[in-house]
Amino acid sequence: MRIVLDNIPPSPEVLEAFLEGMTALNTAIIRTENLPSVYDVARYKREPRGREEWLHAKLVAERGTGDCEDLAAYRAAELRVREGEPARVQVIRTGARTLHAVVERADGSIEDVARALGMRGRS
Repeated sequence: MRIVLDNIPPSPEVLEAFLEGMTALNTAIIRTENLPSVYDVARYKREPRGREEWLHAKLVAERGTGDCEDLAAYRAAELRVREGEPARVQVIRTGARTLHAVVERADGSIEDVARALGMRGRS
């Protein structure tokens, strides 16, 4: 399956809506596949410039890598399944043209999965 996001403005609000869908998909995958924690199976890997793949949790676990939105959607789903926590992916602006995905926990704290799994510098 291929999902095309061409001609959609890359705003935090648009990306968060898409990532809510990814988190819901990951929730179902984690429940049925009993995947391990993202922290146990993955590390951060930046995609080449001009290439954007959105990986669901099973692909992240199989490949052992993902970028910020892949890892954040996996972690938010993991928290929903294992902790019953209504975590969500939040997209933050880190530069004029740079966005970064993190997990917003139920208590309002931010968990930066990509940084914890090896991301350095700007996203």
